[in-house]
Order: sequence, then structure tokens, then C-alpha cells
Amino acid sequence: MAPTSTPQSPFGRVLTAMVTPLTADGALDIDGAQRLATHLVDAGNDGLVLNGTTGESPTTSDAEKTELIRAVLDAVGDRAHIVAGVGTNDTRHSIELARAAEAAGAHGLLTVTPYYNKPPQEGLYRHFTAIADSTGLPVMVYDIPGRSGVPINTETLVRLGEHPRIVANKDAKGDLGRASWAIARSDLAWYSGDDMLNLPLLSVGAVGFVSVVGHLVTPELRALLEAHLSGDVQKATEIHQRLLPVFTGMFRTQGVITTKAALDRLGLPGGPLRLPLVELSAEETVQLTIDLAAGGVQLQSTDFTTA
Repeated sequence: MAPTSTPQSPFGRVLTAMVTPLTADGALDIDGAQRLATHLVDAGNDGLVLNGTTGESPTTSDAEKTELIRAVLDAVGDRAHIVAGVGTNDTRHSIELARAAEAAGAHGLLTVTPYYNKPPQEGLYRHFTAIADSTGLPVMVYDIPGRSGVPINTETLVRLGEHPRIVANKDAKGDLGRASWAIARSDLAWYSGDDMLNLPLLSVGAVGFVSVVGHLVTPELRALLEAHLSGDVQKATEIHQRLLPVFTGMFRTQGVITTKAALDRLGLPGGPLRLPLVELSAEETVQLTIDLAAGGVQLQSTDFTTA
């Protein structure tokens, strides 16, 4: 049974976009995924996003995606909203993934703006609504023009919000003005998809986060959220400022790369990456260690030598 949701926060408030743990030989690590999911929910996440970009969705198979959903549901599905990433740039394929996720028991769907083929706004609207029409699950659209090449315009977001199953937007557009207008004009629940903007987006009406740094600092993110909700702006700002080095360090390069490096140093499941992603260099790992320490996250000490 899915955890309780509300129209204001249909997928919970603090969600981590979880990496997909892999074994040393690059296979799906089901035991590791269950252990990591349990760790993240114990830390304070009330939702997890699986098979998103942070989950290396471009390089996992459809079968692996379904297997991961079922495994994580078995581990924490009674305690957290399990949202399955089903976004592709092929509407038919996304519908297939959406139906498979529903059959596996997912509580909701995340669907990213189609990338590379650069559809017009009407194409975006038809893509998202076709996916939403294909299952009975609630849908969070994902607006990230830096990756997809196309923003979802405010008018399109307002139209999408009229669909009974399109209930939320993950905002990684980096435009607080557009976010403000879209939040004001639609009924969509707004989730920050850019950790650096978690607090600013709350201030204009967001209800929570879909975070990458939640792998490391979920208690701090929840404290920030609760401070904001209680009206303690000063405390929320102080937490935001303490986390700035973490936000910066985790995105000096691709977030999956830094996350798996940090998880490895913390003794948590992550494992290797699939090409075209590659591991941090020794110099990058040293910098990540410095950044995270400045934000209060201490990684295990390791000696590094330069190549």
C-alpha cells in the first residue's frame, strides 16, 4: 500500500533521486539497492525516485528498471512513495515503461521532457498527456531544459495541470520568475529539482524536493523544509548556507559520478558506473572530499596519488 499523500504533496516532501547500485561486474545490485533505499528512508526521505537520470536510466534496460522497482518496493514501499522514471524521447516507449512500472507496483511516474528531438510545445503537451492517459498513476513532469534542450513553457504547464493525473512538476529550469508564475496559475505541486535552489523555490511556493544531495544530507534537507514551513526563515537560511559547499561539490561534474564516489567512501551501495559515465579522477575526489567536509559531510580517509 502506498504511503498517505495529499494534493499539496502528492509524492511526499523530501525525495531522493536514487542511484542504481551496480555490482563490481556492472550488473544490477538488487541487494545493494534495497539496502540503499532502506538507508535513505531511515534518514528521512518520504519518497524515492527510481530510474531517473541519477539512476543511470539511459544505460539500464527496461527489464532492469522493472526489477529495480519491485525490489525497492519490497524493501520500503510501505514507508515511502516510490516514483518510477519513465521518461524517454519516444512517447510509445515511455508508455510501455509507464505500464510496466504500474504493473510492478510503483506509486507514481516521473516523465522528463523529451530530449534531443526538440518537440514544440504542442508536442510536449501531447507527449505528457498520452503517458498520463496510459495508466492510473499520478504523474510528475520534469522540466530540465539544460538536458532536454526544450523548456516547458508556463502556458503548457498550466494546460498539463488540468489533466487529472498530472499532479506535479519537478523544476530544474533555474528560473524563479517563471516558476512563480506557473505555481500561481496552476494546481501543480512544485518540487525543486535543483538542490542549490531548494530554499528559493520553497519561498515561491514549492512543496518539497527531488534531490541528489539527499543521498548524503537528507536530515539537513528535512530540517530546512520544516524550518521554512514553521516560518523560521532565519534557520532555513542558515541550513541552506551551511549546505552550499555540498551543493557546489556534488555538481562540479555529473551528479551520478560524485554521488557514487561519495557513497563508496561512506561504505554505502553504489558501485561502478556504466559508460559513457566514468569515475572521478584522484584530483576530483580530493576536491569532492574538501567540498563535502566544508558542508559537514566527512568521507572516509583515503590516500590518493596523481596519475
